[in-house]
Amino acid sequence: MAQNTKIGDIFSIKIDSHSKKYIQYIISDATQLNSDVIRVFRTKYPIESIPDLKEVAKGEVEFCVHCVTKLGITLGYWQTEGNVNDVGGTEGILFRDSSDYGKKITFSDNWWLWTINQDQRFVGKLFGENRKAEIGIVVSPDSIVHRIKTGEYDFAYPHMNNEDIDKQ
Repeated sequence: MAQNTKIGDIFSIKIDSHSKKYIQYIISDATQLNSDVIRVFRTKYPIESIPDLKEVAKGEVEFCVHCVTKLGITLGYWQTEGNVNDVGGTEGILFRDSSDYGKKITFSDNWWLWTINQDQRFVGKLFGENRKAEIGIVVSPDSIVHRIKTGEYDFAYPHMNNEDIDKQ
């Protein structure tokens, strides 16, 4: 039976036999299929530790991503640890999507940007702060865990331009 999730829920993800990281469900984004948005915390913890979840929720955020939190539980990619009302500020989280996604191209200049629950806007090329926008598609739990472990996703997605291929 699938476990229901709610905003503020914190989950642990096993990184290896010695360490784990935490994620938190922070909001639903009507702009992207009403999907869950989670934040991934940067700090690694020893696998046997039981940190104060309020302190975890105050930690540095590595990235945010759209997903289906219940699916991550059902498939065993993360485990529910508790709930903390502090979900940080969600207003300035910026996402990007390319109208070239799914095409057999490496680079795109056709980018759309949005913040949570706001309309997408076409910007074309990405400049300045817009280059820090996270990929805004709904990402599978296994791909999220892959990024947490390696720093990059395991799927093809257009890059912003030639200079960014090593940064994605």
